[in-house]
Amino acid sequence: MTRLFLCRHAEVEDLYHKKFGGTIDMALSARGHTQAQALAQWLSRHPFDAVYASPMQRVQLTLEPFRKQFAGTPVLEDGLREVDFGAWTGCGWDDVQTRFGMSAYDWLQHLETDAIPGGETLDRFRDRVGRALQQILRASSGQRVAVYAHGGVIRMALAILLDLPLRKFEHFEIDYASATWLDIGEIKAGRPRTEIQLLNFTPWRDA
Repeated sequence: MTRLFLCRHAEVEDLYHKKFGGTIDMALSARGHTQAQALAQWLSRHPFDAVYASPMQRVQLTLEPFRKQFAGTPVLEDGLREVDFGAWTGCGWDDVQTRFGMSAYDWLQHLETDAIPGGETLDRFRDRVGRALQQILRASSGQRVAVYAHGGVIRMALAILLDLPLRKFEHFEIDYASATWLDIGEIKAGRPRTEIQLLNFTPWRDA
């Protein structure tokens, strides 16, 4: 059994609140740094064999408190970068409706149908996240693994592992500095058996 902890980065700097950050390499807010500390403290209860992370700044800053207590060296995985929102990048939720006549609340459906102008296609997004997952699971079979990434990436990882359409995950909140714990077992019908043990746990709020 491989234990996989999917951790989203902490709250981003104020300038990018309620905006589609995507490929923007932003920092964390003061609150975000506090959230990152709380997440690291909670994760310290679980001995990890491996840590993988997106190379983007907001993820690296979230990882920093945990890096200090992890005996190994985190592996940067480029496939864990956040999805590219194309023309939506940097836009607020209301801006998307005004400029593009599309509801930002349906962003997963728009992403799934390749409707975001200039955005990363669903196939490309799924392929790179899927390849990153395969590499992580192959290299860390039977181990306890932390993966620091982004909200869109975590939703796509869940869609792949649970064999569900991406749009279904509009019903799943993935908060800042949250942890989602999955147990992944033997492969059946070409897909690893996946059990959700903990979904969207936020140590900075719920503990």
